[in-house]
Amino acid sequence: MTGPEAVILCGGLGRRLRAAVKGRPKPMAEVAGKPFLDLLLAGLRRRGVRRFVLCAGYRAGVIKRHYAAAADVAVSVEAKPLGTAGAVKNARRLIKGTSFLVLNGDSFCAVDLKRFAAFHRRKRALASVALAKPSGRGDVGTVRLAAGGRITAFLEKTGRKAGGLVNAGVYLLDRSLLAEIPAGKKYSFEYDLFPRLGRLYGFRTAAPLLDIGTPERYATAEAVLRKAGHLV
Repeated sequence: MTGPEAVILCGGLGRRLRAAVKGRPKPMAEVAGKPFLDLLLAGLRRRGVRRFVLCAGYRAGVIKRHYAAAADVAVSVEAKPLGTAGAVKNARRLIKGTSFLVLNGDSFCAVDLKRFAAFHRRKRALASVALAKPSGRGDVGTVRLAAGGRITAFLEKTGRKAGGLVNAGVYLLDRSLLAEIPAGKKYSFEYDLFPRLGRLYGFRTAAPLLDIGTPERYATAEAVLRKAGHLV
């Protein structure tokens, strides 16, 4: 990477959590007294990330105002929902690195970023995906791996309890992939781009996956973070 840089997806509508977030975008839901996104960025800063691009959509103004004074944060706004890859394409002028991290703004997995970057370089990957244990969930994408860690199938959110390894929502991407994403159209990493990549690799992590996507998991995150005080 040319300087650790993270693109954070913050544009989702967050319908399942609206009663709890009260007019704010989901990543700004308060957890342990602070916006979850603040905790996410603080955890990433402690682990060496030095610049952030926030891809905002729903109630983007809340995010823009909150981070207006943050020198290491730039905000990209999508006028309509563009999907995970489309949101990153929309932010392309703000992304400086030859490779960069992409993370969800409503989840956290304490991936060892130095080992992740070394794995990505060693495999000469176009995209690397952090893979975590499923913890009995059915609303996460699962993968199939070949020898050497190459991902041979990317199966998004079947609804059944996941087995094997699941997509932790942490990606390391080569900048050249931005040219593969159509501009101004809804486009997904998980459904549209990743399934057709040959140089797509899975990086295993033992770190747990924490997210605030539903009221139940929001309550769990609140309890975990109040006890821990911060994200790793």
